[in-house]
Amino acid sequence: MAFDFKPAYLLLEDGRRFDGTVLGAEDVALGEVVFNTGMAGYQEILTDPSYTGQLVTMTYPLIGNYGVNDEDRESEAPAASGFIVREAARRPSSWRSTGSLQGYLALHGVVGIQGVDTRALTRHIRDRGAMRGGIAPAHVDPDELMARIQAHPRMEGLDLACGVSTEKSYRVEARGEERFHVVAYDFGMKAHSPKLLAERGCRVTIVPASTSVEEIRQMEPDGIFVSNGPGDPAAVDEAVRAIQEFARDRIPVFGICLGHQLICRAFGAETYKLPFGHHGVNHPVQALRDGRVEITSQNHGFAVRAGGEGDRTIPGAPDLIMTHLNLYDGTVEGVDHSSLPVFSVQYHPESAPGPHDSRYLFDQFVTLMERERKGRGERIDEA
Repeated sequence: MAFDFKPAYLLLEDGRRFDGTVLGAEDVALGEVVFNTGMAGYQEILTDPSYTGQLVTMTYPLIGNYGVNDEDRESEAPAASGFIVREAARRPSSWRSTGSLQGYLALHGVVGIQGVDTRALTRHIRDRGAMRGGIAPAHVDPDELMARIQAHPRMEGLDLACGVSTEKSYRVEARGEERFHVVAYDFGMKAHSPKLLAERGCRVTIVPASTSVEEIRQMEPDGIFVSNGPGDPAAVDEAVRAIQEFARDRIPVFGICLGHQLICRAFGAETYKLPFGHHGVNHPVQALRDGRVEITSQNHGFAVRAGGEGDRTIPGAPDLIMTHLNLYDGTVEGVDHSSLPVFSVQYHPESAPGPHDSRYLFDQFVTLMERERKGRGERIDEA
């Protein structure tokens, strides 16, 4: 699909304006403006449900060079509200490519803009924090667009997860011999998570976010997976009871991203809005047990409140122990429960385009299910 370079602009709620040209659908898009530091994986980023309600700025200057395909999607269609790039490749080059970024955005009605000084935009967001913004064709009056931006809801307090969750349960079968049955709460889950569980012998039943504890108990799960998702974790209340119930039943619980935040809240921790979030595939995280540093994929705008420097306890949650630390800003990146089979990480260990440093966490989940199954058997024998 050829570019026609129609003028467009990005307007931020503080009045800063960036001019460029239309990329994708020619319309108005509103949302929270954030930046992602990944050099690749733009299709996975666009289709990650965690980006619902956001206008994503790519800091790498050339995007779209290897096109798009049907295999790299994390969901059926793009979830991001808008897309902002310095330069979009005119002709993609890859044997896997089935289309261009421009055509993909237009096909799905995603509003984008190219020709933006993304370096200046990123520096502005780092200085001022993520903020609401709008992308519009040049003929749209800036005062009209600003009024729409100001009326657009802020991310704080928004429960977006239920809006992107699956409407009906579905299954991903285990590859090879089935060893465990995992029930996955879908708060905006990326497609790669159940695939990695399936590769480890897990049959995965993906359920809507509103599924009750009683319904899941009838499925007789060996483990519970709490997925990533968009919005404010403080607005997602129903999952907290479910996490508490399954943990008390000693059914292993593993959460990532929003799932991590919900697990921490279930045991008394507090979450808060980060100034500009963590979005990218190059965030260093230290595993506190052995000091090893993992390069991680991240996408979140909220975090779990930590204690003081060097303190591995979580304020308000005495049963949680911090296991992973963000080396950029010292935020909590992972926790273990001190006595129950529960653990979580803030980042994305499934990370389809990479890096793959953290995939051992899926093995850790399987090991936890093995241990609890053995423990249940021993308790039955003793009884």
